[in-house]
Amino acid sequence: MLELVFVIVVIGILSAVMLPKIFGNKDNLYLAAHQLVSDIRYTQHLAMIDDQFDASDSTWFKKRWQLRFSKTAGSDNHWSYTIYTDKDADGIPDASEIATSQLDKSKKLTGGYSAGTIPYSSSKASKELNLGHKYSISDITMSGGCAINNDGKKIISFDHTGRPIAGPIHVGTVTAPYFGIKLIKSTCKIDLKTTNGDSLTVAIEPETGYVHIL
Repeated sequence: MLELVFVIVVIGILSAVMLPKIFGNKDNLYLAAHQLVSDIRYTQHLAMIDDQFDASDSTWFKKRWQLRFSKTAGSDNHWSYTIYTDKDADGIPDASEIATSQLDKSKKLTGGYSAGTIPYSSSKASKELNLGHKYSISDITMSGGCAINNDGKKIISFDHTGRPIAGPIHVGTVTAPYFGIKLIKSTCKIDLKTTNGDSLTVAIEPETGYVHIL
């Protein structure tokens, strides 16, 4: 009986030590994906209620709300994302352009960005948006309808009706948004990969902008 109790205790200890290592990264992966889905939907919501149209400004469309993935010194060289409206149309999420967190008004919706003056170490950064630090996400790739990264940037934005747009919108001519050159035509796939190689895909559908996990 004592030996049986001893074996049960040992198995319990091993389970407590090993199970988090086996399933921990997968839990982090799902948490990261669900958070990303929520924040992409919020970006779409901002784009629809805060239409940037201005008939007197030929570059108004470059100011649309967007979500940008980055891995820079400002994000402590971990994959992170920032939600912002590019008011000066320079392609850089400046501190004044980044959305304010609705859960904590003292924070901005960025996990850290070099040129945005809000690094990961700042008290104004939303640490959970730094997917590398928070969820051990080691790589983010975009394919399908959103693989229009003509300058290497990973960006998703939305027009005033909620339709998803791929790639950077601070470059190109004013005709691009009107003729749908950058509108997503097929399912956009955002692949998240953890440090141990597990992966999960967040998808954005064309036209409706419906976001879900594959």
